Amino acid sequence: MKLALKAAVSAIALGAALLLVSAGASVAASPKAEVTAIMGATVFDGTGAAPRLANVVIRDGRIAEVGPGVKPPRGARVIDAKGEALLPGFYDLHTHWTPSGMPGTTPQIAAAYVSAGVTTVSDFNAAPESFAPRRQWLSTLVAPHVNFAARMSTPGGHGADWADSNTTKWVNTPEAARAAVRAIAAYKPDLIKAFTDGWRYGVAPDNTSMDEWTLAALVDEAHKNQLKVFTHTVTVDRGEAAGRAKVDVITHSLQDQPLDAEAISAIKAGGTSDTPTLAVYEPTKAGPPRDMSDPKVKQSFQKFDYALGNAKALHDAGVTIALGTDAGMPATPHGVSTLHEMELLVRAGLTPAEALIAGTADSARVIGQLDDRGTIQPGKRADLVLIRGAPWKTIEDVRKTDRVFIDGKLVFGPGAPAMTANAATTMSPVPAKALIDDFERADGRSSLDTLRNDDPDGGLDRTVEISQVISRGTEGRALSIAARMAMKAKPNAGVIIPLTRGSIQPVDARAFKGVRFEVRGDGDYALGVTTTSARWSAPFSAGQAWRTVEVPFSALSAMTYRGDKDDKATWSGLDLTEVEFMGGRLGGEKMWMEIDNVIFY
Repeated sequence: MKLALKAAVSAIALGAALLLVSAGASVAASPKAEVTAIMGATVFDGTGAAPRLANVVIRDGRIAEVGPGVKPPRGARVIDAKGEALLPGFYDLHTHWTPSGMPGTTPQIAAAYVSAGVTTVSDFNAAPESFAPRRQWLSTLVAPHVNFAARMSTPGGHGADWADSNTTKWVNTPEAARAAVRAIAAYKPDLIKAFTDGWRYGVAPDNTSMDEWTLAALVDEAHKNQLKVFTHTVTVDRGEAAGRAKVDVITHSLQDQPLDAEAISAIKAGGTSDTPTLAVYEPTKAGPPRDMSDPKVKQSFQKFDYALGNAKALHDAGVTIALGTDAGMPATPHGVSTLHEMELLVRAGLTPAEALIAGTADSARVIGQLDDRGTIQPGKRADLVLIRGAPWKTIEDVRKTDRVFIDGKLVFGPGAPAMTANAATTMSPVPAKALIDDFERADGRSSLDTLRNDDPDGGLDRTVEISQVISRGTEGRALSIAARMAMKAKPNAGVIIPLTRGSIQPVDARAFKGVRFEVRGDGDYALGVTTTSARWSAPFSAGQAWRTVEVPFSALSAMTYRGDKDDKATWSGLDLTEVEFMGGRLGGEKMWMEIDNVIFY
């Protein structure tokens, strides 16, 4: 999932779900009314109180009144909700908005959550450079509130085994952890995700893990910057370490063995909560029946049993269980997986009411948003879901979504406007500028004010790459790329130049014929161009002397994720997101290249 590949677009669409009109209660008054009255619902408010019949008035995006005797204000939109349940909007604190997910494009992912009644999510997949453009894009869509996580791991750790160091900070000392927290704070993340556990579930060689001193320093520095820390933690020993380091939330199940009293005590003493993400680990969630004679299949069922038991053990000990799913990962679709996670929490031993609170108030609490939302109380943000059923009795009723409100606006269900903006799959393109990068900026950013990214191959053994801007004498400065290739088949290295910040908004390059640049090097290379639908490349070569190379767009060939030729992709010139200079050599060999004055011509 390199940045150069992230523009690949899933073909999965929500179809009728975007325009779904459920049968149900009637709506009166103008949809433009700023005041809404939901009348006669059975309110499960998320506070722990028993469900009760009540009316709820929403004014200016906030809950104004709640009670059985509350009257609808004059001119309010009135929703007759007799026989329905009104709950706080659901949370999902662990999702990945990836192009390989189901669905795989931002507007459709947003719609999937909204249609499921999920009104707040955390995305653990975005690079900090993309936070601002993604926030801007989401503001134009019907979408849940999205918390963005800045990612940290160890060199060779999970999350650093494929990502560049701008997407996932690589730290392995307390000093490096503190510096990384301070560096990413400028991007205004909503939380930090630390990949602390390198256990690969016994099915692959383990990644590196973060030592406890580094983790404790990371947490301390994050808290000084008012940031919560969630950790990728999947083993009991690492869970105990997370508690001692005072991590805010362990994300994932502890699943290598049953929790012991000492580990539970450390987690509880650290004030650490857990989002078990049972939905991503459920061994029966997809495909035909599995062969139980296969040792790996047996192991997956055993780990899931440990995960269920450990979630219940933490809950019984008073550790807060919140809701996350790892949606976006294989066979874990967005939206519906959040609802299924509540079903799985009940399977683990929580009551339906406890599972609902995990998915609402307790999730709001552990992310630090309970003062704003997560319960149905006056003054709270009016993120609400109406359900045709009683999920505190039958948890499966969470799937019976009727209406959804975000910031007091009806966004899904009878009377909601169509999600027109969510029908697109990308942001609207902006005109491409001729100058891509002349490497003259003193701040290390491109001429387009974007952050260049190193792009070595992924895996436990990664090519070692160093890119830096160097002097070119009287010609100014140029980009130097040097690499020592990993011992593997087809090792490679390169540098990506995003055409807009974070590679989110595409550019329209139809006014140009191709890419021109100056280069010198030691052999054969490739120019890569990423679009919102494919990755394209064309070969070029360079020697010791500087030369000018022109690569017309017509010379580019589309490639798949695996680097094979893609015969289905069509070049339009309308949706470019990145330009990359890359090369490969045999394992153990070195490669170098210098690039200057990259333009569209």
